[in-house]
Amino acid sequence: MGVPVFKQNIFVRMFSGVRVFLFTAVVCAVIFVGISQAAQANRDEAMRVLEEAILRAAVQSYAINGYFPESVDYIVENFGIYISRRFVVHYDVFASNMLPDIQVLER
Repeated sequence: MGVPVFKQNIFVRMFSGVRVFLFTAVVCAVIFVGISQAAQANRDEAMRVLEEAILRAAVQSYAINGYFPESVDYIVENFGIYISRRFVVHYDVFASNMLPDIQVLER
């Protein structure tokens, strides 16, 4: 006697192909979301590090000179801090003996 051969329904074959496609799409979406979240975390960390470096340099300048620098340009020139073009630094000095307001923003 021969081995019985079962024919698969065309809908069953199409559904299995759709399942593979959906699984692949979900995996790709999860990878994309993970990469974008990691990139955002990297940008946030770079902004935080730059803000802390400028603050440290301003405090060090105050300790040496007795006053906070009037602009961030002084800090860049004298303390060797590099500010990337992708960031904008808001450096606001109220008085020479008060800690300046420092904000780093992404362009």
